[in-house]
Amino acid sequence: LISGCGTFTFLSSAVAAVSGLLMGYELGLVSGAILQISSILALSCKEQEIIVSSLLFGALFASLTGGFLIDRFGRRLAIIVASSLLVLGSLILLPYESYGILIVGRIAIGTSISLSSIATCVYIAEIAPEHRRGLLVSLNELMIVIGILFAYISNYAFASISQGWKYMFGLVIPLGALQAIAMYFLPPSPRFLIMKNNDEAARKVLERLRETSDATKELTVIKSSLKDEHQYSFFDLFRSKNNMRARMLVGLTLVFFVQTTGQPNILFYASTVLKSVGFQSNEAASLASTGVGVVKVVSTVPATVFVDQVGSKTFLCIGSSVMAVSLITMGLVNRNIHVNFTSVCRSQSLEDLFLQRLGNLTSVTNGSLKDLFASMTSPEILTFDVQRSPDVARTGEWNRTALAGGKSTTESHVENGEVPIVLKWLSLASLLVYVAAFSIGLGP
Repeated sequence: LISGCGTFTFLSSAVAAVSGLLMGYELGLVSGAILQISSILALSCKEQEIIVSSLLFGALFASLTGGFLIDRFGRRLAIIVASSLLVLGSLILLPYESYGILIVGRIAIGTSISLSSIATCVYIAEIAPEHRRGLLVSLNELMIVIGILFAYISNYAFASISQGWKYMFGLVIPLGALQAIAMYFLPPSPRFLIMKNNDEAARKVLERLRETSDATKELTVIKSSLKDEHQYSFFDLFRSKNNMRARMLVGLTLVFFVQTTGQPNILFYASTVLKSVGFQSNEAASLASTGVGVVKVVSTVPATVFVDQVGSKTFLCIGSSVMAVSLITMGLVNRNIHVNFTSVCRSQSLEDLFLQRLGNLTSVTNGSLKDLFASMTSPEILTFDVQRSPDVARTGEWNRTALAGGKSTTESHVENGEVPIVLKWLSLASLLVYVAAFSIGLGP
């Protein structure tokens, strides 16, 4: 399938790289799901943010313990556990419509994708032949962006379906279960087997992966590299020995800029951001956000193929420069649009609740119309619980004023001046250029 790489090695890498697909899907999924969840549970801005960020709490836990776990129990077993945990976390979410359950499920999913991202890259690197290692590890990165694209497509497909967010979360369950089963039949990493002093098993795995009858040479190379590793301790990372301190600082700086450039926020809130700049319905915002997924895939493929020829430093400089220009453009455009993200997340739950109740008019008799209208405009419905969420209560007052005039909040905004179509599409174009530049310069 790939020149210089055995079929079994490639298939093993592809099965492991499904973790990247699952990770990308979970990262992009919440962008559209939160629009429905916030309306169903009438969530405040803070509660929406907690649901979105709860994934990162689980990821933080796994990132602190993942290295120890994969060295103690193995890379393959870690991927199996991570896939199983993702299935479990998704199953927890489906039967209930509870704020607390959503947080628990998202924490479990965050732990899963973080652990799998650590184990998958190490597993693929250790089973791949040296001259094809970079290409096969990049397969995981490509799967991440494909997963993000699938998530945005899923967001659009289920945006107008009742309880569509449950379908979004449920789609990964079969794939996660299949990966856990398939990984069980794949061999452990030969490097891990040597770490556990199981040289004979490591030799058999290498012979199967390389499709050769003698893997003595590669076995010797692995043993030599492990011996070299043992001369370093954790504290050597902070010393000048072999330039380790400078290497660590460069790595930490790159990771820092990956986070502070705002890319994770775009993944998590793409639909909300687009809704705030003029794509007013959930369907329109979700459809526009699929452009983010498409651009990420299209940008990652050439970056992966040509990084060795062009150089990662060149890609980093070009990508960072274009990102700066696109962010400045977005800022200027959004300044003219007068974007208010807080009012968007405050108003959408009440707006959707009103439209949902309005849809029930078709099943109501004429004699009960008065009661239905009274229930829609009652203080309990419009203000919810003032003590639980003052922000939502204030939103209720705004919506009550709009309802009294026979107009929804969205209609009032339209009367005050809809977002000019040029600014709306310029904002989207700037966002897509930013995403493309990030994918080229800093990765998926």
